[in-house]
Amino acid sequence: MTARDSTANSSSARPRGRPRLTIDRDAVADAVAELLAEGGFEAVGIPEVAEKLSVSRATLYRTVPTKVDLMGILFERSTRDLSKQARAAIAGSDDSAEQLTRLIGLQADAAVRMRRFMLVFFGGGELPPEVFARWHPWSQRYEKMWQRVVAANMRDGNLDKGDPVVATRLILGMLVWVSRWYRQVEKTTPAEIADSAIHLLGLAKAPAKRAARSRNGQARPSAAKTSR
Repeated sequence: MTARDSTANSSSARPRGRPRLTIDRDAVADAVAELLAEGGFEAVGIPEVAEKLSVSRATLYRTVPTKVDLMGILFERSTRDLSKQARAAIAGSDDSAEQLTRLIGLQADAAVRMRRFMLVFFGGGELPPEVFARWHPWSQRYEKMWQRVVAANMRDGNLDKGDPVVATRLILGMLVWVSRWYRQVEKTTPAEIADSAIHLLGLAKAPAKRAARSRNGQARPSAAKTSR
């Protein structure tokens, strides 16, 4: 047997080792969200998430090496889903009042579902600078989607004339704050919360206003468009 043959046999006999465990990024996002709910930003860490997932720290480190990466996975999923749903809500109707009604319903539902971390998610105050810098541009894009719809509603007479930027922030702020006061034991549904907001803004009267304008020959389509 040559030295080369001996080396080859030795290499082939060497155990391959245990295969790497695949980490489900959605499961990581769920674990981070739970930890935020249980103890805030300080409760999130590699050891804590590994325990939630029932994997070793070393296994988790191979996929998610830092706490910033943990937060990034949660925000990546949350922002992706919320943006996709908002675009679909706008694209699903040519009527500006219907678009805003759909966005309000979407945001009310998100505030309840993500109440464990919504304020951290939108406020950014408890986030490390790296994560905040990464996701701040997203919040600006998301707000601009809303601004276009709010501005269209002002043009169409569904909302009183005003500054669409300020109005958008007031509406979004109202809905985000749902995550602060919402209590499941009160049995208020996201749909009921959205309905209250829609009536508060006077959007429930939009169909009647459109009908009146149509009778007067003043109807004009003016729906917001979604930027891609």
